[in-house]
Amino acid sequence: MSTPPRSDDDYRPCVGICLFNQEGRVWLGRRAQTPEPYCWQFPQGGIDAGETPLYAAIREMREETGIHVNHLSPLGEISDWLYYDIPNGHRRKKKLWLGQRQRWFAFRYHGDDEDMNLQRHHPVEFTQWRWASLSEAREKIVPFKREIYERLAADFAHLENT
Repeated sequence: MSTPPRSDDDYRPCVGICLFNQEGRVWLGRRAQTPEPYCWQFPQGGIDAGETPLYAAIREMREETGIHVNHLSPLGEISDWLYYDIPNGHRRKKKLWLGQRQRWFAFRYHGDDEDMNLQRHHPVEFTQWRWASLSEAREKIVPFKREIYERLAADFAHLENT
């Protein structure tokens, strides 16, 4: 994130979502087939052809958490693209991306915890979920994404207690 990208074409366009509950805690999911300790993260995913980043964020959140859009209200976004490189040991063989460039959005969740359905979309991205603080999320993410989570903690800190 701190160094300029080689080319936007080298980075997969994606979105990320910070989903806050009524108490100001943020949704954190345990990635499927990912070992401890760095297996927890926020919902995120690719932007499909023809989608706006906002539409992709809502779609990804619904696919990964199972919640309905009627239970959401927008809180903000980071208008910059945030970049990270994927280390060689973490890259998928079939993908040519060096990393991801992400647009991040914050939403308030007004529904019930029972509305979460991690099985809604296949393949399943998360096996568990919980509410956490932004600082806890920063400690649970894989180290190569940590700078992005630090930025999220700084930019969205005011949403934790609202």
